Amino acid sequence: GLVKPEPGESVPDLGRRAFTFARMNFYDVVLYDTGGRFQIDDELVGELKALREAVEPQNVVLVLDAAIGQESVNVAKTFHDAVGLTGLILTKLDGDARGGAALSVVSVVGCPILRVGVGERPEDLEPFHPDRMASRILGMGDVVSLVEKVQETLDVGEAERMQEKLKRKQGLNLEDFLAQMRQMKKIGSLGKILEMLPGAGALGADVRNRIENDSGGQMKKSEAIVLSMTPRERRHPDLLDASRRRRIARGAGVQVSDVNELLRGFRQAQQMAKQMKQMQKRLPRGGLFR
Repeated sequence: GLVKPEPGESVPDLGRRAFTFARMNFYDVVLYDTGGRFQIDDELVGELKALREAVEPQNVVLVLDAAIGQESVNVAKTFHDAVGLTGLILTKLDGDARGGAALSVVSVVGCPILRVGVGERPEDLEPFHPDRMASRILGMGDVVSLVEKVQETLDVGEAERMQEKLKRKQGLNLEDFLAQMRQMKKIGSLGKILEMLPGAGALGADVRNRIENDSGGQMKKSEAIVLSMTPRERRHPDLLDASRRRRIARGAGVQVSDVNELLRGFRQAQQMAKQMKQMQKRLPRGGLFR
C-alpha cells in the first residue's frame, strides 16, 4: 500500500502513520522514499534526522548518482553523519560514469554497496560485484555479467527449435529473423552490450551514445518492416518482388531502400547459418548440432 502525506502533515508524523498502516495490514517491510537532492540541503537533512528518530528504521540506504563523480563522496558523508547509513545503491552506471567514486564513498562512510542501477527497468537494479566494478573502472569490461544476462534472457525452447530446424537443413526465414531480433532486445541495447566488452571504453562516450541511439532506432524499424509482411511472405522471402517491397515500405512507414537493406542483412544471416551447418560436419559426432 502507498501512504501519501496529508496537507500540513510533518515528515515524522507521516512516517509514524505509515508504520501504523503497515502493521495493521500485516506488511513485512516499510519503505520510506525520501526526497532526493544533487546538492546538500540543510532542510532535507533535518527532515531525515526527525524521520529516523520517529520510526527507528533497521536500514538506511542512500541512492547515489554515479554521474556526479567525486561530489558523491561529500553527499554520502553528510548523510552518513546525519542519519547513519547502512548501505548504498549506485545508479546511472549505464551512462558514461564508470563508478570510480564508489571506491572513495565506501572508504569514507564504511558502508557496503548493495545494488547498482544500469537502466530504467526493475531488472536493471543488479547485485553489486566488487571485482566486476574494478574491471569496469579499469576499462576492461564485464564479460561475466554479459554471459549471465544472456543466460537469464535466453529462450531455451526457441533455441532448441532453431537448432532442430538447422539439423533438418531448413533455411532460416524472416519469422526466425524476427524472433532473433526480439531475443536481442531482451538482452539489452547494443550500447549496454558494448559497455560490458573489454576495450569498449576506448570508443569514447560520443561514439557509444551514437551506437546506442542508432541501434535502437534500427531495431524498431526492422521489426516494423517484418511485421508489415504477410505470414506467407515471412516464411517465403523469395516472394518479395519489387511490388511487394513497395507495399511493405508503405505499411512500415519507411523507404524501399530500408526494406532492401533489411533483406540484405537477412541474406547474410542465412549465409552464416549455412556456414555453421558446414562447420559441424568437420567436428566429431555431429559437432554443433547433435
